[in-house]
Amino acid sequence: MKIRVDQLASQLQKKLASIYIVSGDEPLQRQECVDAIRQVAREQGFIDREIMDGETGFEWASVRMSARERSLFGDSRILDLRLAQKPDREGQDVLTGIAASPSDEILLLIQLPKLTAKEQQAGWFQKLETQGVHIQVWPLEGDRLIHWIEHRMSSRGLLVNQSGVRLLAARVEGNLLAAAQEIEKLRILYGGEPVTDAMIREAVADNSRYDVFDLAEEILVGHLGRTRRILKGLQSEGIAPQVALWSVTRELRLANRLKRDLAEGKSYESLAHSHRLWDRHKSAMQTALGRMSLQGIRSCLVRAAEVDRIGKGLAPGDPWDALWGLCVAVATGTVLPSNLSH
Repeated sequence: MKIRVDQLASQLQKKLASIYIVSGDEPLQRQECVDAIRQVAREQGFIDREIMDGETGFEWASVRMSARERSLFGDSRILDLRLAQKPDREGQDVLTGIAASPSDEILLLIQLPKLTAKEQQAGWFQKLETQGVHIQVWPLEGDRLIHWIEHRMSSRGLLVNQSGVRLLAARVEGNLLAAAQEIEKLRILYGGEPVTDAMIREAVADNSRYDVFDLAEEILVGHLGRTRRILKGLQSEGIAPQVALWSVTRELRLANRLKRDLAEGKSYESLAHSHRLWDRHKSAMQTALGRMSLQGIRSCLVRAAEVDRIGKGLAPGDPWDALWGLCVAVATGTVLPSNLSH
């Protein structure tokens, strides 16, 4: 069965399929589809998840073996297969074999790049689509982009009119990742109150938007001088410290996941691909992971929560000073003690 992205929530409420295929090159929608499937699967008892990245030299026999394994305790699990291209002949045979003999204990989740109409009409793919659910992700433009932004802002508790929605759509130019980041920024700044066009213009202005994201990148690389200048610039422009903290915390959470996965023997290349890390961001994160221990990353996450409390007036201190201290710890790989008041 083939469905649209906006039909997935309804399909998941009706019945969890044994096979899901999520294909397409738009990263945000694709990742959120995958997250939604995993969430419902977990709620229905699929607690364990086995991730298999289809890299060069991929062993399809291991996929077949994993699909055939049965838990001694009857535990259900997700077989999360991430492919950078369509499977070869051996892979097609393995996948159609799994589809022909589905198991109540296995949910097969396949992630693929954009597939052409011809590729979707191939026999192996038709067998998978007949047995499971295929969600093809497409970039959003025009009215579809407007509707997506409107729905996302509403779901985040933001009150905005059509003029504001269209203004944000024009600023992000179809980049959903940028749109999601800007909407999150607006939620931090104005959640619960009506958001005017002027608020949107100020929050997503070019001279502040890129600095916020540059801040996190410079910290990952370890450039303290540049980090200090960006922080001062953000403060002078009137940017809320919570917005800058959000960009740092987001990278720390990702670093925590990556560090844990690397400790399990997974390759950085495959992890970077699955988390959509490209070019400078990919290189900066790798530099930070080489510098920071898992304990250091987690101590910084604890400190980030303390900085957030200061920014909200729930703890004493200057939020910008506290944020600078956090930035120094991330940039130098320092393991921090908790509790800023000591």
